[in-house]
Amino acid sequence: MQQTVRVELGDRSYDVLIGPGLIAGSGAAIAPLLRRPRVAVVTDENVAVRHLAALQAGLADAGIEMEALTLPAGEATKSWPHLSRTVEWLLSQKVERTDVVVALGGGVIGDLVGFAAAILRRGVRFVQIPTSLLAQVDSSVGGKTGINAPQGKNLVGAFHQPSLVLADTEALATLTSRDFLAGYGEVVKYGLLGDAAFFDWLEVNGPALAAGDMAARVQAVTRSVQMKADIVARDETEQGDRALLNLGHTFCHALEAATGYSDRLLHGEGVAIGCGLAFELSSRIGLCAQEDPSRVRAHLRDMGMKVDFADIPGDLPGTAALMNLMAQDKKVVDGTLRFILARGIGAAFVTSDVPRAAVVSVLDDARAG
Repeated sequence: MQQTVRVELGDRSYDVLIGPGLIAGSGAAIAPLLRRPRVAVVTDENVAVRHLAALQAGLADAGIEMEALTLPAGEATKSWPHLSRTVEWLLSQKVERTDVVVALGGGVIGDLVGFAAAILRRGVRFVQIPTSLLAQVDSSVGGKTGINAPQGKNLVGAFHQPSLVLADTEALATLTSRDFLAGYGEVVKYGLLGDAAFFDWLEVNGPALAAGDMAARVQAVTRSVQMKADIVARDETEQGDRALLNLGHTFCHALEAATGYSDRLLHGEGVAIGCGLAFELSSRIGLCAQEDPSRVRAHLRDMGMKVDFADIPGDLPGTAALMNLMAQDKKVVDGTLRFILARGIGAAFVTSDVPRAAVVSVLDDARAG
């Protein structure tokens, strides 16, 4: 059942292994990367309880010693204080440039630890062991690392590719339903941006995925990773095509900032709402049929996901404030906001030619419910 996707980046190419049992077999997979049989692992409190002992046993099977740092769980960990703590801990462990750092956890840990590895001794290698669906299909692949700033999400970071990614699909069984569905928001994104047949498949197989069908989970993760790997190989540092991966994210990042990067809105939930808004905006300016946003939202709702602003607990700021938050997005070029819009399901593209009034109208209607 195990699948391998190769991310082709010349001498920085690497494999993404996908399937059950990869944490248990981690030692055999990581050993070829090591000059000496030891690794430094960084994880969070929730993941440590569920997976750290299994990782330690898997590494020990290959004679690899492990030291671990456990950080608090949650988006607030992607911050300067925890980056500083992580780097100083890695230095205290005497991690050398030929050593390997392991990020065990979801997107927060992967982004933070990858950034720490990028700046430690001007760059040490790291391995991603993503334990959430969102991290397995998106954030662990492609080398984007970083932390959040008060001004916005992921505004401080570096491109630093991992040396290996181990996406153990058994780990998904430990996720809450909410966390799994948040990750599913990123899976749906891949179908929407470039593979209509994959979206068709998800409409049929989404319930089985959510219910724990292992073959379906492996297939969905593999297809998502393959799509991301192909785009990253073409455009590693987001000069063009890679921006397509941000479908829904312009709206999402504004909503995350508006909710204080809190549990009110998980990243994947914001992506799902944002994809619906991106298709609604596309429809309003005549790019795609009105049936397309309706179909997107119907599938998300069928899966029990957040779809509307009303699904986000608490009050949201006004449209003007949301527009200001969107203006902080990393996709702003020369002061102009770039959107990822769609000419239909599976046909996304990047554009700066979006009437401000249309964006305001979409947000006004979303706020009105």
